[in-house]
Amino acid sequence: MKEGIVIKSTGSWYIVKSNSENPVPCRIKGKFRLDELRSTNPLAVGDKVTYEMDSVTGSGVINDIHERKNFIIRKATNLSKQTQILAANIDQAVLLVTVNYPITTTVFIDRFLASAEAFNIPVILLFNKVDRYDYKHQEELKLLREVYERIGYQTMAVSAKKQENLDEVRNLLKDKVTLIAGHSGVGKSTLINRLEPGLNLKTGDISEQNNTGRHTTTFAEMHPFSFGGYIIDTPGIRGFGLTMIEKEELYHFFREIFKVSHLCQFHNCTHLHEPGCAVKKAVEEEAIAFTRYNSYISILLNKDEKYR
Repeated sequence: MKEGIVIKSTGSWYIVKSNSENPVPCRIKGKFRLDELRSTNPLAVGDKVTYEMDSVTGSGVINDIHERKNFIIRKATNLSKQTQILAANIDQAVLLVTVNYPITTTVFIDRFLASAEAFNIPVILLFNKVDRYDYKHQEELKLLREVYERIGYQTMAVSAKKQENLDEVRNLLKDKVTLIAGHSGVGKSTLINRLEPGLNLKTGDISEQNNTGRHTTTFAEMHPFSFGGYIIDTPGIRGFGLTMIEKEELYHFFREIFKVSHLCQFHNCTHLHEPGCAVKKAVEEEAIAFTRYNSYISILLNKDEKYR
């Protein structure tokens, strides 16, 4: 038996890397499933596994998955009762955001943050393509950074294309296992190529017709950094549906809402229509950003079916 880590997942085959050997293509033994999750992928990049070699095929057979430190998961938008694990056993996540080219909505950002918050995964918000922003976009960027920094999230403005502020990004990623996520077209592969030029990941262009990105990363994959650490590149996410979070506890994962919730008149306040709600008062007084409250309400009421 050998132990290794899944560095690439194609859905049916997994590439596993151990400390002493070259990566090995592996399959799952029998009907390997995780009982607690109805997931489209029973194993994810970052999973630590036990496997044995098949002397006939030269490939491996995965027999067991080790207990996960954490994972980040979303609802599969085309299979509402199933989920998709983006990665496991990560130290932090980077959400790559663009104010334009394409537009990343605040609802999408807040869904991702709430899911990461539920599993105690630190998130860094990287605002990319700042070299393309006009005055209006720059002002919007400034306001967004203020919203998220005020509640304790680290943000940074970068240009992967022009290589602006990439030294600071390297310092944030050094010696850590980092998941990078975002819409198609926000520049994930370009950023990784700038950070580690030898990888030569395929990049794509933005569709001129609808200003959205085309998928270039097909499967999640872990890449090593020469300066220390690993990056897990994920396919572009069109939407992010929350799962494994009960509606009654959703407000726990909006930091600023949770912070004032104990001041509400009712202990089971939904912060929606109850009298004496400290959260609604904080929104009215602009102590809580309306965009954040709007995201909370949209998730609570399941209004945003496509998880934008």
